[in-house]
Amino acid sequence: MPSTLVAAAEELDIQPRQRRWTSVTYCVLDAVWSIGISYERYVVPAVRRVATAAGDESPAVATDAAPPHDPLPLSTFRAIYPAPEQLVAVTSSHRTSSRSGILKAEAALRYADVLTGFGIDTLADASKALTDTDRVDEISAELRRIPGDGVRTGYFWMLVGDDDTVKPDRMILRFLDRHGAPTDVLGAKTILRELAEHLTTPGRPVTPWMVDHAIWRAESSRR
Repeated sequence: MPSTLVAAAEELDIQPRQRRWTSVTYCVLDAVWSIGISYERYVVPAVRRVATAAGDESPAVATDAAPPHDPLPLSTFRAIYPAPEQLVAVTSSHRTSSRSGILKAEAALRYADVLTGFGIDTLADASKALTDTDRVDEISAELRRIPGDGVRTGYFWMLVGDDDTVKPDRMILRFLDRHGAPTDVLGAKTILRELAEHLTTPGRPVTPWMVDHAIWRAESSRR
């Protein structure tokens, strides 16, 4: 690996993944609602309200816990919320951008429709899709057609993935390119695994997801 990349990685704020959503629906809501607003003030409460309305009082679990059966598959979510207005009533009326943005509720429903159109209904379905780069690229291309500044597909896949399965998005590739590393997706995945191994110390394991997330947060702050 390039020495400049290693040095940059050593400066990253590597944090363990504390908890993860138990449903692909919650990942969709997180990815869409996270655009341009406070995460703890708006995003987490919105996801939890949708979960509670569906009878799920534990929408997130510790990362080392076995993922349960998806409590709110996308097909069920769409049956409960056939139109944006119904989802707005449970979440908020935020839009994907201040200029010409659509309701985040509409964006979330359209996200769900794209994913179910590709046969993804549960978190397990989405996690399985991550193992097929071509399929992820095809799905992501359709998701990017949904209007809205900042609806980043890479963040959605980051929420879906386990600690060893990552889908480097353009911000990760930009970081790698700046430090002389491969920028094709397969090469980037290899680099993230190697960086995780390099950064791992006794008693402090580092996973590819932790490296991916740390880079993503660092690059987000540069914009």
